[in-house]
Amino acid sequence: MADASHTGAADRPLDGRRVLVVDDDPTLLEIAAAYLTAAGSVVDVAPDSVTALELASARPPDLVVLDRMIPGVDGLTVARRLRETSAVPIIMLTALGEPEHRIEGLEAGADDYLAKPFSPRELVLRAEGLMRRASPGPEPTGEVALGRLRVDAARREARLDTRALALTAREYDLLDYLVRRPDRTITREQLLADVWGWTVGDVSTITVHVRRLREKLEADPGAPEIIQTVWGVGYRLSSAALTSPAVPR
Repeated sequence: MADASHTGAADRPLDGRRVLVVDDDPTLLEIAAAYLTAAGSVVDVAPDSVTALELASARPPDLVVLDRMIPGVDGLTVARRLRETSAVPIIMLTALGEPEHRIEGLEAGADDYLAKPFSPRELVLRAEGLMRRASPGPEPTGEVALGRLRVDAARREARLDTRALALTAREYDLLDYLVRRPDRTITREQLLADVWGWTVGDVSTITVHVRRLREKLEADPGAPEIIQTVWGVGYRLSSAALTSPAVPR
């Protein structure tokens, strides 16, 4: 029998978390809300973009589950608007199976995606994974300083020089992982497994998140020096680039 003293937020990361589910399919809303509620979350539902943005403003969610195709402006636009003021984790739902459609969702600010049809249990597992990463763990690994970059696991904050970086949960996780392994070549598959927790997935997810990180870190994102591409393999975070004097943006 499990020791009850070891159970809690780590075992039920959705407990007390407010989740906003946005979809124009009433059956999907009902099922998703039932599963997420059973996992401990407080669920708001919205059938269209206007209601979604109003609810997000009135009752800021801890997680958003967002359909790409909804009445009003589409889910991509909603994600971009949320990103203007919030780093809230976003799971994008899409019935469009092509990789470029998933990439568009990630570029709009989504942290994860699920292709329709999907298992409600998988939705809960993805939501729990995002909440674990968005919350400091009971044993933070502390602050790492690498040249001009500082990453603080306890606060889940990162600073470049004196500038605080506005990072989503996934962007923070990716940067934290790389900065603790400077000058090492990390494969996309390794990042997918270690940062996303996926054994199977589209590695274009990694490409998009690296691109977003570069936009926040690099003097010239088109010619990156901090997060370097190792062609055909993956990426390497350069300690030399971070110990060099800052270049004006």
